[in-house]
Amino acid sequence: MSANVQRPQSEEALSSSPCGLVDFSQTVEVLTLSDLPVGARLVLRCRKDWRDATVAAVSAEMVTLSVGSPGGHTYRVRRPADSLLALDGSIPLLGEGSGWRAGRVRYDLRW
Repeated sequence: MSANVQRPQSEEALSSSPCGLVDFSQTVEVLTLSDLPVGARLVLRCRKDWRDATVAAVSAEMVTLSVGSPGGHTYRVRRPADSLLALDGSIPLLGEGSGWRAGRVRYDLRW
């Protein structure tokens, strides 16, 4: 049994790189919270520190994030879907300020 799968070729995709692939890191200039898929991980600025978060649900107006607390529990927060994200390499950051690596919350050391 064989399957013949053909995709329509656009000239933009073929002319963008030598092998015919589109480099999305160059085409995406502004990244918002609604651009992340469910299950994506990011670093979220809380009141005093930076915490790990996961996208739990996406709607048209709001995005629900599951945030890890230092005590080992999780809680959920909702943020507007058009919130702008900053990138530190490939790590998305949501919140103002710099030095997120130094201000990151310290989790339970037993794990």
